[in-house]
Amino acid sequence: MAKQEYSWVFEHGHCKIGFSVSHFGISETEGQFRKFEGKISGGDDDFAGSAIEIVIDPKSVDTDVEQRDEHLKSADFFDVDVYPHIIFRSTSYRRVQGRTFALEGELTMHGVTKPVSLKVQYGGIVPKDPFGNTKAGFKVTGVLNRKDWNMTWNNVLDVGGLAVGNEVSIVGNIELLKVQMEVQNPELQAA
Repeated sequence: MAKQEYSWVFEHGHCKIGFSVSHFGISETEGQFRKFEGKISGGDDDFAGSAIEIVIDPKSVDTDVEQRDEHLKSADFFDVDVYPHIIFRSTSYRRVQGRTFALEGELTMHGVTKPVSLKVQYGGIVPKDPFGNTKAGFKVTGVLNRKDWNMTWNNVLDVGGLAVGNEVSIVGNIELLKVQMEVQNPELQAA
């Protein structure tokens, strides 16, 4: 007999995984990933202690400039033909204070896995939207050094600055949808 369990998945129409990086040291260039999947399972009512996994398709990178997007997909950056996924798996998700949480995990990108620390602002839960769905919202922020994942391409300007900054700011606006899963009862399967 199957029992009912729940998981949380991305509500794509209300999610954005974006980034920004310094350009010539005078402005920021922004982008986002259009394709990603993820799930959150376990944990308390406020998601503390949850297991979180996110898989991003780097081929979906979009900075509103096609030539730049193609360069980001190349071996100079994401090298999407060799490394078709960016994967984040949590190792810890805990409350810091109020609705602020610390999210620790491992990020695998460009063939390198490194620990990362992110800040999460928990927006809360809508137990029933107009369509009868349960939703939860979060804002995730953090800063990564792209060189830690062997993305070192750059141009040095005549005035001594770098064309592309090394620090990349991450912003994820995430809305989750609660979904029901059928899980087979292992005790009945063993009988």
